[in-house]
Amino acid sequence: MLKRASASLFTFAILALVLISFARPNQAGDRIMLAGSTTVLPIVEAASEIYNSEHPGERVLVQGGGSSAGIEAGVTGAANIGMSSRDLKPGEKKLGLTDIPVAVDAIAVIVNNKNSVEKLTKDQVRKVYSGEITNWKELGGLDEEIILVNRDEASGTREAFAKKIMKNSSFAKGAVIQPGSGQVRSIVSTTPGGIGYISLGYVTKDVKAIALDGVEPTVESIAAKRYGLMRTLHFLVKGEQKASVKSFIEFMLSDRVQREIVSKEFLPIKVVTGKS
Repeated sequence: MLKRASASLFTFAILALVLISFARPNQAGDRIMLAGSTTVLPIVEAASEIYNSEHPGERVLVQGGGSSAGIEAGVTGAANIGMSSRDLKPGEKKLGLTDIPVAVDAIAVIVNNKNSVEKLTKDQVRKVYSGEITNWKELGGLDEEIILVNRDEASGTREAFAKKIMKNSSFAKGAVIQPGSGQVRSIVSTTPGGIGYISLGYVTKDVKAIALDGVEPTVESIAAKRYGLMRTLHFLVKGEQKASVKSFIEFMLSDRVQREIVSKEFLPIKVVTGKS
């Protein structure tokens, strides 16, 4: 109950920041407000820069805060578009939101570059994050303590990881908690015993993405639906939207944006679903 209350308070705080941010004076014109997932955030920011320059009468404003905050912002109207890197829960599906998939992502399990471990099974990852396995030597690595790096409870990445990896197991206590994939990557890159999970779009040479059940997280394995830790990235809207919002959604789903922006970080939605 305490964890739920804490998560609710966190989401409320993020929503308050979103409302304050959007309430500030901005350039004149029709404003299109988006809030939510930090995973979706970079591609929307990149798309919005182009859109704003080509639509002087409109202004796209983007705020992070996590998937839960994005879903809530879409429901309450704090944002025209909520961004989420997780699927809606059964109860959320009853809130009147329209789900618009915009990209496909993979969650990569990462370790420090000095770690000799190259692959793990889903079961091993679950045991690591549940605290059953605490030393890398149990996984074929060095005699070194495993340092868990986890996401906060408002994270859609954490929600998807829990659903696909943890299942009925609880996360071990004592993990380093971070608000975004970039922060997780930073800690793992400087912590020899560290392990984390991040959006594929955040994987760089600073960390090592390991194979999961023998399959590496690559564009090819995702497109072929062979990698076992994939998820859809979503736009969420409620009710009839004004013309400018519809215009930006169409822009985000256009071949141009999907090819020039989305494909640099994720897979264009039609590659996996066949839909643009």
